[in-house]
Amino acid sequence: MALPRGLATTIGTAARAARVRANLTQEDVAERVGLATEVYGRLERGGMLPSVPTLRKLCEILRIPSDVLLGLTPAQENFWAKEPPARPTEEPAEIRRLVRTVKRLEPAEFRLLSLMATGLLRLRQMRLGRSAPNTLPPP
Repeated sequence: MALPRGLATTIGTAARAARVRANLTQEDVAERVGLATEVYGRLERGGMLPSVPTLRKLCEILRIPSDVLLGLTPAQENFWAKEPPARPTEEPAEIRRLVRTVKRLEPAEFRLLSLMATGLLRLRQMRLGRSAPNTLPPP
Protein backbone atom coordinates (compact mmCIF):
# COMPACT_ATOMS: atom_id res chain seq x y z
CA MET A 1 0.00 0.00 0.00
CA ALA A 2 1.39 3.40 -0.97
CA LEU A 3 2.03 5.97 1.72
CA PRO A 4 -0.43 8.90 1.58
CA ARG A 5 2.33 11.50 1.12
CA GLY A 6 0.07 14.51 1.55
CA LEU A 7 -1.11 13.39 4.98
CA ALA A 8 2.37 12.32 6.09
CA THR A 9 3.79 15.68 5.01
CA THR A 10 0.96 17.57 6.73
CA ILE A 11 1.50 15.71 10.01
CA GLY A 12 5.26 16.12 9.79
CA THR A 13 5.10 19.85 9.06
CA ALA A 14 2.62 20.48 11.88
CA ALA A 15 4.63 18.36 14.33
CA ARG A 16 7.83 20.21 13.49
CA ALA A 17 6.18 23.62 13.89
CA ALA A 18 4.72 22.61 17.26
CA ARG A 19 8.05 21.13 18.41
CA VAL A 20 9.96 24.29 17.51
CA ARG A 21 7.30 26.43 19.20
CA ALA A 22 7.69 24.30 22.35
CA ASN A 23 11.49 24.74 22.19
CA LEU A 24 12.07 20.98 22.10
CA THR A 25 14.58 18.98 20.10
CA GLN A 26 13.63 15.98 17.98
CA GLU A 27 15.38 13.84 20.57
CA ASP A 28 13.23 15.35 23.36
CA VAL A 29 9.99 14.58 21.55
CA ALA A 30 11.13 11.11 20.47
CA GLU A 31 12.03 10.19 24.04
CA ARG A 32 8.72 11.43 25.43
CA VAL A 33 6.69 9.69 22.74
CA GLY A 34 8.69 6.47 22.97
CA LEU A 35 10.24 6.48 19.49
CA ALA A 36 13.80 6.29 18.25
CA THR A 37 15.06 9.75 17.32
CA GLU A 38 15.62 8.60 13.73
CA VAL A 39 12.01 7.40 13.48
CA TYR A 40 10.67 10.69 14.80
CA GLY A 41 12.86 12.57 12.32
CA ARG A 42 11.43 10.50 9.48
CA LEU A 43 7.92 11.31 10.73
CA GLU A 44 8.68 15.06 10.69
CA ARG A 45 10.05 14.80 7.16
CA GLY A 46 6.81 13.17 6.00
CA GLY A 47 8.43 9.80 5.38
CA MET A 48 6.00 7.84 7.55
CA LEU A 49 2.67 8.03 9.32
CA PRO A 50 2.43 7.58 13.10
CA SER A 51 0.25 4.90 14.65
CA VAL A 52 -2.91 6.11 16.35
CA PRO A 53 -1.40 5.77 19.88
CA THR A 54 1.71 7.64 18.73
CA LEU A 55 -0.44 10.36 17.14
CA ARG A 56 -2.25 10.81 20.44
CA LYS A 57 1.04 11.06 22.37
CA LEU A 58 2.32 13.61 19.86
CA CYS A 59 -0.77 15.74 20.39
CA GLU A 60 -0.34 15.60 24.16
CA ILE A 61 3.41 16.28 24.21
CA LEU A 62 3.39 18.98 21.55
CA ARG A 63 0.13 20.48 22.83
CA ILE A 64 -1.38 20.46 19.40
CA PRO A 65 -5.00 19.54 18.65
CA SER A 66 -5.32 16.42 16.52
CA ASP A 67 -7.35 18.40 13.97
CA VAL A 68 -4.38 20.69 13.39
CA LEU A 69 -1.88 17.84 13.29
CA LEU A 70 -4.03 16.05 10.69
CA GLY A 71 -4.57 19.22 8.67
CA LEU A 72 -8.35 19.27 9.25
CA THR A 73 -8.47 22.69 10.92
CA PRO A 74 -8.35 25.70 8.63
CA ALA A 75 -4.95 27.39 8.77
CA GLN A 76 -6.42 30.78 9.68
CA GLU A 77 -7.28 29.55 13.18
CA ASN A 78 -3.59 29.48 14.19
CA PHE A 79 -4.09 27.79 17.54
CA TRP A 80 -0.43 28.40 18.37
CA ALA A 81 -0.94 32.17 18.43
CA LYS A 82 -2.77 31.72 21.73
CA GLU A 83 -0.70 31.83 24.89
CA PRO A 84 -0.03 28.24 25.98
CA PRO A 85 -1.01 27.36 29.55
CA ALA A 86 1.69 27.91 32.14
CA ARG A 87 3.89 24.90 32.75
CA PRO A 88 7.05 24.29 34.70
CA THR A 89 10.16 25.83 33.19
CA GLU A 90 11.99 23.32 31.04
CA GLU A 91 15.71 22.79 31.24
CA PRO A 92 17.77 23.90 28.24
CA ALA A 93 18.27 21.31 25.50
CA GLU A 94 21.92 20.79 26.52
CA ILE A 95 20.90 19.80 30.05
CA ARG A 96 18.20 17.43 28.77
CA ARG A 97 20.76 15.83 26.43
CA LEU A 98 23.24 15.41 29.30
CA VAL A 99 20.59 13.84 31.54
CA ARG A 100 19.68 11.33 28.80
CA THR A 101 23.36 10.40 28.49
CA VAL A 102 23.84 10.07 32.24
CA LYS A 103 20.80 7.77 32.49
CA ARG A 104 22.60 5.29 30.24
CA LEU A 105 25.64 5.04 32.55
CA GLU A 106 26.38 2.01 34.72
CA PRO A 107 26.26 2.69 38.50
CA ALA A 108 30.07 2.75 38.81
CA GLU A 109 30.35 5.15 35.86
CA PHE A 110 27.68 7.36 37.42
CA ARG A 111 29.57 7.49 40.74
CA LEU A 112 32.76 8.44 38.90
CA LEU A 113 30.95 11.20 36.99
CA SER A 114 29.46 12.49 40.25
CA LEU A 115 32.90 12.62 41.89
CA MET A 116 34.33 14.45 38.87
CA ALA A 117 31.53 17.04 38.94
CA THR A 118 31.99 17.59 42.68
CA GLY A 119 35.72 18.00 42.15
CA LEU A 120 35.14 20.57 39.40
CA LEU A 121 32.84 22.57 41.68
CA ARG A 122 35.41 22.52 44.49
CA LEU A 123 38.14 23.59 42.09
CA ARG A 124 36.01 26.49 40.91
CA GLN A 125 35.31 27.54 44.50
CA MET A 126 39.03 27.44 45.28
CA ARG A 127 39.78 29.61 42.25
CA LEU A 128 37.19 32.11 43.40
CA GLY A 129 38.78 32.21 46.84
CA ARG A 130 36.05 30.35 48.63
CA SER A 131 37.45 27.33 50.38
CA ALA A 132 34.33 26.44 52.35
CA PRO A 133 33.67 22.82 51.41
CA ASN A 134 30.33 22.85 53.26
CA THR A 135 28.75 24.92 50.49
CA LEU A 136 28.78 21.99 48.07
CA PRO A 137 25.91 19.52 47.87
CA PRO A 138 26.78 15.98 49.00
CA PRO A 139 28.04 13.74 46.17
